[in-house]
Amino acid sequence: MIEPAVVVAVVLGVFHAALYVAVRGGAGARLPLLVLAAVVGAWAGDALGRRLGIDLLRLGDVRLLTASVVAWIGIGLAELVAVLGPDRSRA
Repeated sequence: MIEPAVVVAVVLGVFHAALYVAVRGGAGARLPLLVLAAVVGAWAGDALGRRLGIDLLRLGDVRLLTASVVAWIGIGLAELVAVLGPDRSRA
C-alpha cells in the first residue's frame, strides 16, 4: 500500500516542475531530471518538516511549506548539475 505522503509528494513535485518549466519557457531533455529532483525534494521536505516540527501549512500529514521549499531546492540543484555538466552538443 502506498502512503498518502508519497502520492502528495509526487503531485507536488510535478506541479513545481511544471511551474518552473512554464516560467522558464522550456526544459528540453532535462525535464525528467527536473521532475525527479522536485518529487524527491518534496518527499524529503515533508520528512524534514516532520523531523523539525514545522507545521505552518499542512495537507493531512504532509507539510506543504517545507515540501515546496525543498522541491525548489531540488530543481535548483538539478539545473546547477545540468549547467555545470559536460556539454554534449559539441560531441
